[in-house]
Amino acid sequence: MLFSEMNLLPEILRAVEEVGYAEATDIQAGTIPLVLEGKDLIGRSNTGTGKTAAFGIPAVQMVAQRGREKGQVLILSPTRELAMQTGEEIRKFSKYLQNVKAAVVCGGESMPLQIRQLRTAQIIIGTPGRIMDHMRRRTLSLENLKTVVLDEADEMLNMGFLEDIQTILKKAPESRQTVLFSATMPPAIMKVTKEFQTAPQFVAVDNGQKTVDSISQFYYSVPREDKTNALKLLLEYHRPRRALIFCNTKKMVDQLCEQLNSDGFPAAGLHGDLKQSQRDQVMGSFKDGRVGILVATDVAARGIDVDDIDAVFNYDIPDEDEYYIHRIGRTGRAGKTGTSYTLAASRGQMQRVRSLERFMDLKIEEAPVPDVEQIQARRLKKFKGTIEELIGGQTAPEWNSFVEALESDGYEAKKIAAALCKILFDKNRRIGTLKNVRKVAPFSSGNGRVRLRIDIGSNSRINAGSILGTIVETTGLPVGAVGKIEIFRDHSFVEMKSADAKLVLKKMNGCQMKKRTAHVTVAEADQGYRTASGGNRTHSFGPKRHGGGQKRSYGPGFGQKRRKG
Repeated sequence: MLFSEMNLLPEILRAVEEVGYAEATDIQAGTIPLVLEGKDLIGRSNTGTGKTAAFGIPAVQMVAQRGREKGQVLILSPTRELAMQTGEEIRKFSKYLQNVKAAVVCGGESMPLQIRQLRTAQIIIGTPGRIMDHMRRRTLSLENLKTVVLDEADEMLNMGFLEDIQTILKKAPESRQTVLFSATMPPAIMKVTKEFQTAPQFVAVDNGQKTVDSISQFYYSVPREDKTNALKLLLEYHRPRRALIFCNTKKMVDQLCEQLNSDGFPAAGLHGDLKQSQRDQVMGSFKDGRVGILVATDVAARGIDVDDIDAVFNYDIPDEDEYYIHRIGRTGRAGKTGTSYTLAASRGQMQRVRSLERFMDLKIEEAPVPDVEQIQARRLKKFKGTIEELIGGQTAPEWNSFVEALESDGYEAKKIAAALCKILFDKNRRIGTLKNVRKVAPFSSGNGRVRLRIDIGSNSRINAGSILGTIVETTGLPVGAVGKIEIFRDHSFVEMKSADAKLVLKKMNGCQMKKRTAHVTVAEADQGYRTASGGNRTHSFGPKRHGGGQKRSYGPGFGQKRRKG
């Protein structure tokens, strides 16, 4: 649905167009008309779906149509950061409506300034604690309240704001409209809706599907003691312009920030123990690009509203499935794609990855941690491209004169170029802090052979011949070095000797198969020889031949029972 089809005021449409919105998201199209009709509403929506506009646009329109009466709309947010972001959005939507005033009231700001703003503001955005504070001081009255919005209600309850919310809603006029947005619907939320809403309309995005379809998800199996080094290797290999790293504890945020900064990766930390002025400084430096890496806890990251985060790294895996969704939902926003990288450092954490896959009904692809040699090769390739681009362009005359002067002093042009390349290429001091991650012990099939997993299968129209041919062509191994090949829908297994498997792991990662980039990893023990739903295809290659042919068997074996798994 287009915003122009929603009967919005011309001033609001103009402001919405300036923000860059044309077509409403699912949550916006489902909720804006209902909120404008004055109905109570429950919106189930995750981060990055545009829910701020879903309640912010109708709030601005209703106030513009009602007049200048103060305190008409109250929006409750779990954190100061989210309240500030919501206030910014409300001001954007009301840009061309001079009579619509908004006030943000939360901790860390001047109380006298907030009191002055509350005297005229029709829309009030704040955290439950500060709203309660103003109510006790009698600097905020709810007598004119027409609409209450509970934004991220589940998080407010998790943070212990239930009693404050109940107190606020009980003191608000009974005739008010109550709008609630939540990513999850736990029993506590349902209790609030039953007690404080009247015949609420229910709007869910994608029928409850998690909004992570635009995010490529990868995980890396690494030794626990190599986690920080694995993170640095990934950061240096992918070089995201803006990255968000999640840790489960405040202590880990501080430790990781200190390590990253000392190793040449400028990073800032965000957690609940920081003073408000420190939090503002950290967020300001991250938003304006002075710091490209933000390390945060889950609660501290609430309210981070930055649309161009390239990647999310889970240094620690969250205990709650929903927190994982909130984390990776910070990337891939506003119609863009994003990537998430998760470090799994134990068998228990591997089980958490499997649990997350079941929760999302999506695959988290296993990938190998890049090594220092790969990073250097990638840097060199990019460096070469930059030089070629400069040579093909217009060289500044003063640098031609500079090189000519060196040549006249008796230096060869080749040596001059080599010296300059060394100076430029060695500028990155982070490379010196990187170390290759130790490989996790491979699963042996009991006969000195190893099973490798390739993340491409029958869905990509791959067959055993293609896999065999790619291995032989890429590594130079003979056909006889490749043993059993099992093909599943989205991955394949290849069995071979341990020494040959090491060569495949080194040479084949990142190679193209069926126009897809393939990743090769060592299969885990619990992957065993299980079959996929619908069966699999098994092909045996190797030195044992019958009449010069290849032995091929389909399914788990002729005359054998199919194993479940």
